[in-house]
Amino acid sequence: MNRKTGIALALAALALTAAATASNLSAPSAVPLSRQVPDAADKPYPGGTVLLDIDASDITRGAYRVTQTFPVAPGTQRLTLLLPQWLPGKHAPRGPMAELVDIQFTAGGQKLTWKRDPVEVYAFHIDVPAGASTVVARFIHTSPLQTSEGRITMTQEMLNLQWEQMSLYPAGHYVRRIRIKPSVTLPQGWTAATALDGAQQQGGRLSWAETSYEVLVDSPIFAGKHFRKWDLGQNVTLNVVADAPEQLAAKSEHIELHRNLVVESRLAFGANHFDRYEFLLALTDRMGSIGLEHHRSSENQLEPGTFTEWDKYEFDRNLLPHEYAHSWIGKYRRPARLWTPDYRQPMQDDLLWTYEGQDQFWGTVLAARSGLQSKDMVLGMMANWAGGFSVQAGRRWRSVEDTGHDPIFAARKPKPWSSLARSEDYYTEGALVWLEIDQIIRQRTGGKRSIDDFAHAFFSMNPGDYGQLPYEVDEIVTKLNRIAPYDWAGFIQQRINTPGQPAPLQGIELGGYRLVWKAEPNPFEKARMADAKQLTLGFSIGLTLDKEGKVLATLWDSPAFNAGIVPGSKIVAVGGLAYSDDVIRAAITAAAKGGPAIELLVQRGNRYQTIPLNYTGGLRWPWLERAAPGTAPTGLDLLLMPRRPMPRAAPDKPKAR
Repeated sequence: MNRKTGIALALAALALTAAATASNLSAPSAVPLSRQVPDAADKPYPGGTVLLDIDASDITRGAYRVTQTFPVAPGTQRLTLLLPQWLPGKHAPRGPMAELVDIQFTAGGQKLTWKRDPVEVYAFHIDVPAGASTVVARFIHTSPLQTSEGRITMTQEMLNLQWEQMSLYPAGHYVRRIRIKPSVTLPQGWTAATALDGAQQQGGRLSWAETSYEVLVDSPIFAGKHFRKWDLGQNVTLNVVADAPEQLAAKSEHIELHRNLVVESRLAFGANHFDRYEFLLALTDRMGSIGLEHHRSSENQLEPGTFTEWDKYEFDRNLLPHEYAHSWIGKYRRPARLWTPDYRQPMQDDLLWTYEGQDQFWGTVLAARSGLQSKDMVLGMMANWAGGFSVQAGRRWRSVEDTGHDPIFAARKPKPWSSLARSEDYYTEGALVWLEIDQIIRQRTGGKRSIDDFAHAFFSMNPGDYGQLPYEVDEIVTKLNRIAPYDWAGFIQQRINTPGQPAPLQGIELGGYRLVWKAEPNPFEKARMADAKQLTLGFSIGLTLDKEGKVLATLWDSPAFNAGIVPGSKIVAVGGLAYSDDVIRAAITAAAKGGPAIELLVQRGNRYQTIPLNYTGGLRWPWLERAAPGTAPTGLDLLLMPRRPMPRAAPDKPKAR
C-alpha cells in the first residue's frame, strides 16, 4: 500500500466513524406553534356592551377587586379574553400580568374551565356552556405596596387607576369597536377626576357613560382624599390630589402660568384636538412617579412641595408641558406603526424621534413660552443634553433611530455602561434635531418662518377632531419642504439614521449660542443634583456619585473608567480625607491648579484599593452661552419667546402738584 492510498483509507474510516456517530444523535423536529388568538378585525364585538365594575376602596391592602360581565352571542363556544400587553405611551409590552390574581370565570353561577394560551400568555381561552348569555370574570389586581414590586398606584391618600392594568377585552376586534360601561367604588369622601364622560355618583360608587374600550384605556382616573381643581380656559382643567391638604395651596400666579401653557399650545399648534382636557396631577412622594400622555388627559406626578416650595422645583416643571403637547404629538398625530388596532399587535418604534423627540422639543419650548420654566433653566437643560452627547461613546455605533427600540428590549432597566449602550436618546437628541430644524427654517427664510409654521401645517387640520391621524416620515419631509425647501430627507438620514455622528450642537450654534464648560453646574443641573442628592462629575473625572460616595455611573473612556472604578463601588476617602461632595470637588480643583494628584480610596465588595486618577482638567459642567455679544435676540431666543400678547405696563400716573 502506498502512502497516498493509506491516507485515503484513513480519511474514509474517519468519515464512516463520524457518520456512525452522527446517526446516534437525536435530531428532533420543532413542534409547530399553535396560533389560537384571532387577529383584530374592524368589526364590532357581537355580544354587546361589556360591564366593568372595580372596587378600589381597599386602600389598606392596595387591592383592586374587578368584576367584568361579557355578553356572548348565541352559539358562542369559546371566548378569548386578553389583558392589554402593548400599552400606549409605553411603546413596549408592559402589561402587568403578574399582578392579576385569583382569576375565575362563571356563567349562570357555574364555574367555567379556562386555559391560558401557551404561546400568547396574555390570552385566556374560556369554554362557554350552551345557552350561556354572559360570562362573568372576577379577579384581583394587586397594586405594588413597595417600589421593589413595581410602581405604587394606591396609597391611603390617593390612587391612580389605569383601566388597562385591571380589565380584559375580547380578542378579534379593533378596541374602538368594543363597547364598555365602567364603574368604580372609591373610599368614602374621595374625589375623582378623569376624561370619561357622563359621570354619575351614588355614595362612593361612580359610573360613567358607555364608551369604547379604546377611549376607556385612554382615560385613567386620579382620585384622592385631598383634591382641588382649577379652570385653565379652553375647556382645560388642572385636577390635583396631594398627600396633605396644605400642599394644594397654589398661588394665583402659579395657576396663571398653567393658563399661559394652554394659550401658548393653541398658538403653536393652531387647533385643539380634544373637546375637553384634564390634567391629572398628584403631589406625592408616596405614590409612584409617572408622566404619561393621553388624548384628553395626562397622568403626572410632582413633588409634594411643588406649589409650597415653588422656586425649588422649577427644574421639574417641564413635565406638564411635555405631556400636554402629546395630545397633538403622539395621540392625534401618531406614527403609522405606533398606531395599533388593539393592545396585542406589536408596536414598531422606529419613529419615536418624531413622537417623543418632537414632543420633548415642544414641551421645552412651551415651558419657556408659558413661564413655567425660565429661559436660563431651559438653556441649562439643553446644555445638559448637548454636553452629555459630546462625551457619549455609544454614538460611534448606535443611531438615534435604533435607540427607539430600547423600550422593547431594555424595558428601562439600569445598564452597566449606559454611555456606551445608549438608551432612549430619541427623546433629547430628537429634541436637539428639531431645534436644528427650526433654526434651518429661520435661516433659509430670512427669519420669516419657523418651526411654528411647520406645527400649524402638521397639527392644525380638522379642528376638534380627537381621533388619530397617522403619518409616515415622508409627510414630515413634504411639509418641511413647503415651509423651507431643503434636503430634509438627507438631513433626517444623517442626523437620525446614521451612527457615528458628532454631538448634535448644530441647532444650538445656528441659534446663536455655543456649548461651554464651567466649574459650577448650570441652574438646571444644580437643582436636579440637589433634589436627587447626587453629584454629577461625569464631565470631569467620569463619575456620578450619591451622597455617601457610591458610584451610580461611570462614563465609558473617562479617567475613572480607565482607572478601573466601576458602578457599584464606593469612594471611601479622597486624598486621605473621608468622602464628601466638598472634599472630592476640592481635590479635583486642586489637581487642576498644580496641586496633589487625585487619589481615591475605593471599596468594591470587601476589597479596598487606593487608586490615583490621571486628571487635571478641573470641575466641568456644560452651559449654553451667547456666541457673540449683543442684546438683539438670537434665533434660539426667538424660539423661546412667548407668542401670546403680553400685557402692557400701566402708564405712570402724573405726580400731584
